[in-house]
Amino acid sequence: MTEYEAVIGLEVHAELKTNSKIFCFCTTEFGGKPNTHVCPICLGLPGTLPVLNEKVVDLAIKAGLALNCEIAEFSKFDRKNYYYPDLPKNFQISQYDLPIAREGYLNIDVDGRQKRIGITRLHMEEDAGKLVHSGDSITGADYSLVDYNRTGVPLIEIVSEPDMSSPEEARAYLDQLKAILEYTDVSDCKMQEGSLRCDANVSVRPKGSQKLGTKTEVKNMNSFRALQRALEYEIERQIEVLEEGGQVVQETRSWNEARGITETMRSKEDAHDYRYLPEPDLVPLVIDVEWVERIRQTIPELPLERKKRFVEEYGLPEYDAGVVTSSKKLADFFEACVEKFGNPKEVSNWIMGELMRLLNANNMELNDSPVTPGGLIRILELVKEGTISGKIAKQVFEEMFNTGETPDAIIKKKNLIQISDSGELEGIIASVMENNPKSVEDYRSGKKQALKFLVGQVMKETKGKANPQLVNDILLKKLSE
Repeated sequence: MTEYEAVIGLEVHAELKTNSKIFCFCTTEFGGKPNTHVCPICLGLPGTLPVLNEKVVDLAIKAGLALNCEIAEFSKFDRKNYYYPDLPKNFQISQYDLPIAREGYLNIDVDGRQKRIGITRLHMEEDAGKLVHSGDSITGADYSLVDYNRTGVPLIEIVSEPDMSSPEEARAYLDQLKAILEYTDVSDCKMQEGSLRCDANVSVRPKGSQKLGTKTEVKNMNSFRALQRALEYEIERQIEVLEEGGQVVQETRSWNEARGITETMRSKEDAHDYRYLPEPDLVPLVIDVEWVERIRQTIPELPLERKKRFVEEYGLPEYDAGVVTSSKKLADFFEACVEKFGNPKEVSNWIMGELMRLLNANNMELNDSPVTPGGLIRILELVKEGTISGKIAKQVFEEMFNTGETPDAIIKKKNLIQISDSGELEGIIASVMENNPKSVEDYRSGKKQALKFLVGQVMKETKGKANPQLVNDILLKKLSE
């Protein structure tokens, strides 16, 4: 690996947040019985004509501006001709030589180092249908069925420059791109539903060389982890081929998640193989300055800007600010809590710790969480008031996440109110000291860590309900007598 470097570019398809498809009135809603969200237009039946959805153009312009692209005054649609069972017309309406946006960039942070990744182009196109394979993958399937519900769903394809040199940079790029598309409300970016799909072009070359190696295209990566693992494997594979005196073949490969390898799918096509021609049923698209400026006014504060503000305004560490602003919903949740409770660092600790832990463990989105900003604020207030301890607060939070009950109801039902009565605690502490004479003697002979053990025993006796600070104070007083 030390003698070679990787060259990586990503092609990202994002489904746009529209109610209807790009050229007809069929719904874009995910799911549904196979082949029910279709009509003669998206099925490509003879005699039908496409009509462009204006909302698609608005969202494409918005994405282009957010990615620092130049918006074209004049663009057009083209027919990309190829045969595949999920393409009912045997061509895809896309954009080729005159896309709606080009020459943009976004910035990424990897290992504390910022890098600018160029964006070659952003164009609009219709989605194809979906093949449902009988086996685990296309390469091992006995047969495939076709669902055309997705056919005609509006997409933007964002093509990066080959500016990334490691799987970590590719993942950071996709992270940042996803965040920008979510912040601008261009796409919901749900990879599990196919709203965000990523193909990678990857090659390797000797370090210091300016000549690009032969690239392969890697498909079927349906998570950020899959992208990173697939790139790591493909880079190693290509280096191994070169080290053994072979040549890398230009081809399209599929990522096999179960086996952790890439597999040959087909030879890689070039642009001329698609026989692009202007779409005769759609007029060219002319976008004036007023249209662009109207869309520009709708672009919100973007992730890196918000991260910078969270560091400066709330005093959050860079890491915390990066995690909290990685999702617009998460950042909104954070600000809603801070507005009412204050203490930004404590709020970010709870979000990054308990909230994200439970979301990840249950494979849930923040929208699906029963815990609202109001619920977290109430838990923090109860800890601050001394009603419950920090340890009990975590139990209450998890119960609230699982049941949707309020913190007060959970505390009352489970009798979790913190014991802050000095008299009651003194009796429990006296009993703990009597039952642990060696630890008492250890502390008095200079082994200060024995205090932690004794505090732990008191917490155990009270099932975590004792006020830890009060326990500490009383123990110190009794141990010094």
